[in-house]
Amino acid sequence: MTNGTGERPAIWAGYGKLLKLFRERAGLTQQQLAEAVGYSYELVASVEQGRRPAKNVFTEAVEDVLEAAGALRTLQPQVELAKFPEFFKDFALLEAEALSRFSYDPLLIPGLLQTEEYARNLLGVYYPPLDDETVEQSLAVRLRRQALLKREKPPLALVFILEEAALRRMVGTASTMKAQMAHLLTCGQLRNVAIQVMPTDLAAHAGLDGGTCVLLETSAHRQAVYLEAHSVGTMVFDADRVSQFSLRYGMLRTQALGPVESAHLIERVAGEI
Repeated sequence: MTNGTGERPAIWAGYGKLLKLFRERAGLTQQQLAEAVGYSYELVASVEQGRRPAKNVFTEAVEDVLEAAGALRTLQPQVELAKFPEFFKDFALLEAEALSRFSYDPLLIPGLLQTEEYARNLLGVYYPPLDDETVEQSLAVRLRRQALLKREKPPLALVFILEEAALRRMVGTASTMKAQMAHLLTCGQLRNVAIQVMPTDLAAHAGLDGGTCVLLETSAHRQAVYLEAHSVGTMVFDADRVSQFSLRYGMLRTQALGPVESAHLIERVAGEI
């Protein structure tokens, strides 16, 4: 995965240099460190060279072995952030501290609700094609981000409005879609999550003039809107425009099916696959 210019994120290289410094201070070779933390020599070498990002479990392991006093742990959030596409990073930072997240998704099941297989199929049809390493890293980041659904301190209130067409679009096999529908029903049972479906037989509604839209309120009660289409993301902070999107989203919620009716529709779609 690169930063869009063909280069690896600078934070990966910085982390790798610091890892090498602590390893050499400990008098260990890359092979010895790999054996001490239970990872392959190739992975340790790749992280040191900034070719691969360190995962949190790796960082925790080397912190203990190298007695890094939290130096590598401090860099881990930035290493994680660098895995996101450039256009998504500002949104990801705000989303991570949000108190509420209300979204409208007209085309696909959103990333926070995707199963691994559904997400893998989406990444597989990305064009221009992604290399295997980028697919795996993007998949890992997407699945790890889903921890927001069950965050407890503070809990995150989430509302998802999905177009019925997004439920019916075949992303992968029939079994993939059945599993995805079951996953939606499971997520919808979480106390902090509401899933509403916009039925196709509703002739027109307030969201037809745009694509994916997310309204956020941060822990500092700062409100923002994120808009995305064709891998281009835009953050909106202007109070007047945010207010307009909030009003529009309120109308969308009244036009969509309620959570219980939506769950029944999801079950019906699953039965028709």
